[in-house]
Amino acid sequence: MAASVRMDLGDIQGDILRAYGNDYDCTTYAFMKIECPPEQARAWFTGVVDHVTTAAPWPPGEKPLTTLNVSVTARGLRALGVSEEVVGSFSREFRDGMSSRSALLGDVGPSDPKSWEPGLGSGDAHILLTINAQRTSDHERALGKMKAAMDAAGGLRIVYQADTELLPGSREHFGYADGFAQPAIEGTSDDKARGGGVPLKDGEWRALAPGEFILGYPDEDTRVDPKKRLPNAPAAPLGRSGTYMVWRKLYQDVALWRRVMRDAAKLYEGGDEHTLSAKVVGRWTNGAPLVKYPDKAPASFDPQTPGGNDFRYDKDKDGMRCPLGAHIRRSNPRDALGFEGHLSFRHRMIRRGMPYGKVLPEGVTADDGEDRGLVFVSFQASISRQFEGVQVQWLNAGNIFGLGHDKDFLLGDPHGTGKMTIPGKPPFFLSPQEVFVRTRGGEYLFVPGMTALAALADGTAG
Repeated sequence: MAASVRMDLGDIQGDILRAYGNDYDCTTYAFMKIECPPEQARAWFTGVVDHVTTAAPWPPGEKPLTTLNVSVTARGLRALGVSEEVVGSFSREFRDGMSSRSALLGDVGPSDPKSWEPGLGSGDAHILLTINAQRTSDHERALGKMKAAMDAAGGLRIVYQADTELLPGSREHFGYADGFAQPAIEGTSDDKARGGGVPLKDGEWRALAPGEFILGYPDEDTRVDPKKRLPNAPAAPLGRSGTYMVWRKLYQDVALWRRVMRDAAKLYEGGDEHTLSAKVVGRWTNGAPLVKYPDKAPASFDPQTPGGNDFRYDKDKDGMRCPLGAHIRRSNPRDALGFEGHLSFRHRMIRRGMPYGKVLPEGVTADDGEDRGLVFVSFQASISRQFEGVQVQWLNAGNIFGLGHDKDFLLGDPHGTGKMTIPGKPPFFLSPQEVFVRTRGGEYLFVPGMTALAALADGTAG
C-alpha cells in the first residue's frame, strides 16, 4: 500500500526516523553552555547548522565518515535570543527540564539530581552536539574541528561530554542484544509495520502516524479528528519537522545484576540463571522474545528477518511464556493491555543511544569500580505522554498490568516493593533488590528541523 503521508526528509534531522546504523561505532554527546551575547552565539551556530546531517537518503556508497546533529534546551533557546513568548509555546515538561521532574520520574535516592554528574540537570546545558563516526580517527578529527570552532567563536564552553562506543555484538552491558522493536512510521518505515506498528484485528498491523514523532505532521488523533487538526507544536517556524529528545545517562551495576541472578537461580527451576535472567528481561540474550521461544533461545536470531519482531501477547495472557512484569512487556505492552493495543500504541518512542564504559569481563561478579552503562536517547512528539507515560505508568507502577505496586525489576526506582513474580507451577518470586540502574544525569531537549535551525541561527525564530 502506498504511504498517504510524504515526509520532507531534507527538513528533518538525521538519526530520528532511521538510525545511522552500527557502522558508526563511536558517538560523542557534547553539552555546551553559551556564555556570550545571543548575536555572538548565533554567529557560531550558523557555522554548525551548515554541517548538520539530515534525514535525506545518502547516495549508494556515499555514507559520510561522520555525522552531526543539534538539539537545544529551553535555556538554550533563550541564550540564542528566542523570546519568552516563543519559548512559552513549547511543552511544559520541556520548559521545566528533566531534573525538576525527578520525583515523578523516579529519579530519587541514588538517582537524585543532587548526585548527577556536573553539567547535567543544572541549567548549564544549552546546546547538545551529537557526533557519530565510523572510525576512531574520524571521531577525533570531528571533535578537533568542533572544539576549534568553539575557541574561535569565544563565549562557548563544554559543560559535559559523554563518549560512547558500540560493544562487541551490539550488546548492552547486561549482555543483551538491544535496539529491537522500534516503531514503524507511516511514510518512512511502513515495511516494519508487523511488530513495529499498531496491532489490528485478524493478525494485521499498520504503521503509526508520523506526527507521533515528528511535529507538523498528522498524529493518531488527527486520524480520527473530523477537522484533521495537527498535534500541538511550538510557534512557527520552530515547530515543523522538529521533535522532543530525552537524554539520560544510566549507570548499570553489572556486578550486582550478575550476583542477584546467580544467587536467585539457585532456587529456580534447575538452577538455570540464563533462563531466569531472560524471564526478567522478556528476551534471551540474543534478542529472541520469550513469547515466541519460551523454553530456550534459538541458536541464532535476527529481528530483521520476516516475522522476527512480529509477536503479540494475546496467547500469553497469564504470562506463562513471558512474565507480565518482564521489562520488554512493561515498556512496550503491544496488545497485552487489551482493546487491540489502543491503550499502548500512543506511548511509543523512537529509541537511540549508545553504551559507554569498558565491559566487565564475563563471569566477574565483584564491582571493579569502572563507570559503565547506557546513554539512553528517545525521540517523541510528547515527552509527557510518551517518555514520561512509559517511565511513570508502566515501569514505576504495576496497576495497569495487574501487578499492584510492583515496579520493573530491571529499571524500577528504589521505592516500592521492587519484587517480581515469575509465573509457574508454583510461581517463583524475586525478592526486592538494590537498584541495578542509576540515573547519572539527563536533559530534555528539542531537535529543530532544518528550517527552524536556520531561523535560530539568523535570529528570526521570534
